[in-house]
Amino acid sequence: MTLQPTLPFVADDAPAPRKGGRIRRALVGGRLSDLGRLPRYVAFAILGGTLIWAPITGYLKTAPLSYKSTTSLILPGSGASASLNLSGIGQASSYANSAFASNAVSPTETYKRLLGADRILSEAADTLGILRAELGRPRVDLVDQTSLIHIEMTGRTPKEAQQRGEAILAAFFAELDALRADEVSTREDSGLQAIADYRASVGRTRTEIANLQAQSGLISVEQYDVLMDRNLALESRIQAQSAQLSETTASVNALAGQLGLKPDMAAATLKLFADGSYLALLDEIAGHEAELSKANSQYGSRHPKVEEARKARDAAAIAANEMAQAVTGLDDDTLASLDLAPQGARSDLHAQLVQMEAARQGAAQELDTLKVQFEDGNSQLASLASAAAQLQDLERDFTVAEAVFASAIAKAQSSKSDVFASYPLVQVLENPSLAENPSSPNRKLAIAAGGAATLMMLISLILGWVRLAVIGRLMSKPRDA
Repeated sequence: MTLQPTLPFVADDAPAPRKGGRIRRALVGGRLSDLGRLPRYVAFAILGGTLIWAPITGYLKTAPLSYKSTTSLILPGSGASASLNLSGIGQASSYANSAFASNAVSPTETYKRLLGADRILSEAADTLGILRAELGRPRVDLVDQTSLIHIEMTGRTPKEAQQRGEAILAAFFAELDALRADEVSTREDSGLQAIADYRASVGRTRTEIANLQAQSGLISVEQYDVLMDRNLALESRIQAQSAQLSETTASVNALAGQLGLKPDMAAATLKLFADGSYLALLDEIAGHEAELSKANSQYGSRHPKVEEARKARDAAAIAANEMAQAVTGLDDDTLASLDLAPQGARSDLHAQLVQMEAARQGAAQELDTLKVQFEDGNSQLASLASAAAQLQDLERDFTVAEAVFASAIAKAQSSKSDVFASYPLVQVLENPSLAENPSSPNRKLAIAAGGAATLMMLISLILGWVRLAVIGRLMSKPRDA
């Protein structure tokens, strides 16, 4: 078994190395009880402590104080919808999705980038009256699984940090309003051409309706329906009037047949016997007839008194006939057919016959008038049929065009209220805070770092002090084995 050369184990009571072994001593160290090395270790400790605490002390003494102001924003997660329904015109609706409905776009990331945009920082710097470089850039942190945005701004004083945070917020919200207004304006401009086309379509249809109304005289389809309903009502009235006329004519013919007298003769009889002079002549004729009968009973037919009575009777009859012609306008042959005994109930039947005949003639005249109106109505309907059909089509087109036009306007107006479509609503959850203690320099952290460095330096010095014993023990292990 071959033994490896090892360094000899140096015990604590070993004599101090000679002058030739100083190089080896510098490498492996000396005895633990060799206090001659202590001044060197103390010097190293002082030098190391000076190198550690001098920059820390200088930093804490010379570094300017810096204060931090924090702000929190939140994005509400629910969407919003609105609907507008105008009866007879149209419907318009708008819907804004939730800010977190899509996985492709994160509104918090968008707003984080916008908060650090140069134009936001420049606007905030102009508001504070400082240079853009003096303002610095805000620190924006997003909280995972939430819609929170934390913003940090630093300043030389607590008030300055707070003012910078407020300026950043004001510029951020102003830019959001400008972006939303620009989006609404762009959408509105894109819809103006469509609205103009719809308006032109409505105007053309209205002009065609006006021209058709002027040419045909038909104002609306409802007017044509009224004319048709009136003509149908006339047709029904004509049928009813024809039935009534037939009934009245049958009644007149039946009564005339029973009386053996035509209605015009009955009217002439009533007119004649309503004349007092004619009745007086009839009474005179009756008186002369009585005298003639008495004379005939006493004398012969050629007796002068008989002749005188006959002449008186004939004269009265002639006078009565002439008066009858004058009153009735009838000739002798027609007068011979008159009923010369209309007294009593027969007179009432004559009056009823005359009344029925008058009613029949009135019904016949009304029927003729209704037929004329019906024919005129048919002619008018025939001339307006094509115009009514065309007007109905134009009115339907106009209603559709007007509804589309109104819906387009309503949609354009409702889209103005949907300002959070692309840039969701954001609210200030926590206003810029006013710091109580400076955030930089962090004295506790600097002291802790200096203490840790000092501790590690001391540990290294201790390891350097005991390195000979440690190396000796490590090298003796293979030999013991």
